[in-house]
Amino acid sequence: MNIVIVGLSHKTAPVEIREIVAFPTTAMEAPLQQMLELPSVIEAVIVSTCNRVELYAISRQPVAAVIEMKQFMADFHNLEMETLQDHLYDFEGKDAIQHVLRVAASLDSMMVGEPQILGQIKTAYGYACEYKTVGLILNRFLNKAFSVAKRVRTETAIASNAVSVSFAAVELARKIFDSLENKTVMLIGAGEMCELAAKHFVNNGVSKVLVTNRTFSRAEKLAEEFDGVAVSFDNFREQLHRVDIVLSSTGAPDYVLDAKKLKQVCKERRYKPMFLIDIAVPRDIDPAANKLDSIYLYDVDDLQGVVQANVKERQKEAAKAELIIADEVNQFQTWLAALEVKPTIVALRQQLEKVRCAEVQKTLSSLNGLSDKERKAIESMTCALVNKILHQPTYVLKQANNNGDGSLYIDAVRTLFDLPDPVDQKSDKLNDCSDI
Repeated sequence: MNIVIVGLSHKTAPVEIREIVAFPTTAMEAPLQQMLELPSVIEAVIVSTCNRVELYAISRQPVAAVIEMKQFMADFHNLEMETLQDHLYDFEGKDAIQHVLRVAASLDSMMVGEPQILGQIKTAYGYACEYKTVGLILNRFLNKAFSVAKRVRTETAIASNAVSVSFAAVELARKIFDSLENKTVMLIGAGEMCELAAKHFVNNGVSKVLVTNRTFSRAEKLAEEFDGVAVSFDNFREQLHRVDIVLSSTGAPDYVLDAKKLKQVCKERRYKPMFLIDIAVPRDIDPAANKLDSIYLYDVDDLQGVVQANVKERQKEAAKAELIIADEVNQFQTWLAALEVKPTIVALRQQLEKVRCAEVQKTLSSLNGLSDKERKAIESMTCALVNKILHQPTYVLKQANNNGDGSLYIDAVRTLFDLPDPVDQKSDKLNDCSDI
């Protein structure tokens, strides 16, 4: 049994390709059922995000499954295969296990350590459970992926360093003030960057938000979002003595705050620390303000420097995470191989026992006058012979499974002895989502 992955991501396909192969999360039943109908696919999950589209499957014929899944992706979106071929990747077996665990742990994300992808995979798994396209293996595998992602976040600091400008501002503020509780932040400008930063500040304990903008209605709208107060742009400077943190991002051609005004504000605040974040280009705040006592001024380049340093720290933590992934891949491979080792050993024994019984019966029918004791002796001797023949293959299969090579030996034994396949999971234990 193999785990098979076919997909594309931000690393292999531009956004214009990713958007046309995306599967709408509000209508997943049809594609999941169509994927499950592919001849070589036994279980199916579809993960579709803005940065990746991936098909997860269980198959006994991985080569055929890859071909069918690629064609399915093209056909479902009414595309020629040539349009997708160069953008698609595929994995099977150990490589597929490793890929999914790395994706869930956000090691393959555009920004290493971002948490969104784990929730997106959980959502995809939920749809597959709802529409009954997963069974024992993908259920166990994806729950393993979720636990591995949690282990990576617990045992490494991969998500602890800010890697966005807006969150870097919050991180710096916490270093200056220790705690953001009971702090007041003023937003000068009501653009997207200010809004995002405000969300981070509020989530980290800031108690009051003031918003000013040249268009007062926009200031009111943003202030309402954070249960804050809109301030007229004409007199926002008169409110600065009440403010601990200022975030400025306007399109003004000149400084909206000069050093002289800020010097006066420092006196009014009795030189309590004041953190100014200037993410405007051209700058909104006079750089000379940084020379004032109790003023901490950072511009967009300063914040980018913090972000780059934090990215490097995340990369160091990613190396630790890769070791965790390698360990977990081996564990899951062992479990997956064990699913087929026991049935294979049982099937092999049944096959040899069938041959033994037929040959014993044939022999005994040609021998007349044998006592019951002699017949039992022949039975015992042939049973012992089969046991001895089976001893080494059984031992090798179990050892190979423990060493991670079980599937290779299982396939060889099933081929050499023409053993029947286990029950097809399309008709057995599909939607086994007991761990969801």
